[in-house]
Amino acid sequence: MRVRIVGTKLPGRKFGAAENVHVGVQRGREVVDQVPGDADSAVFEFDVTVAETATGPDFRGPYVHGRRGARFLYLSWGNLEADGSWSMFRRAKLHICELPSDMVGCDTVEAQLTLTDECGGPRCASVRPPLLTWVAGT
Repeated sequence: MRVRIVGTKLPGRKFGAAENVHVGVQRGREVVDQVPGDADSAVFEFDVTVAETATGPDFRGPYVHGRRGARFLYLSWGNLEADGSWSMFRRAKLHICELPSDMVGCDTVEAQLTLTDECGGPRCASVRPPLLTWVAGT
């Protein structure tokens, strides 16, 4: 299954002591595809394997985190240093385990969310509906 995450309304490049805020998707322990915090949107696309198990579908792959039955995707916020190093300071969990059952068989699913929280900072912690909307693709 192809997963597409579309984040809008990014919070800007400055947050606290961070002067070059970026958001990226976490693949294993690495944060990849970083997007500047003042971009118009952040779009991430990757594949997730769906395995049928005795207890229902299980999501797997390098972008998937958490234990079986509680799988999620991470969007990680960090400061991109001048030397290219990454200093993470926040993460948002998108609970793919809560994907509506009628979307599990779709070729593509899209997660839509705003990336600025209610206080004007980078959205973090667990992100669930209504802050996150899942949309089925073809």
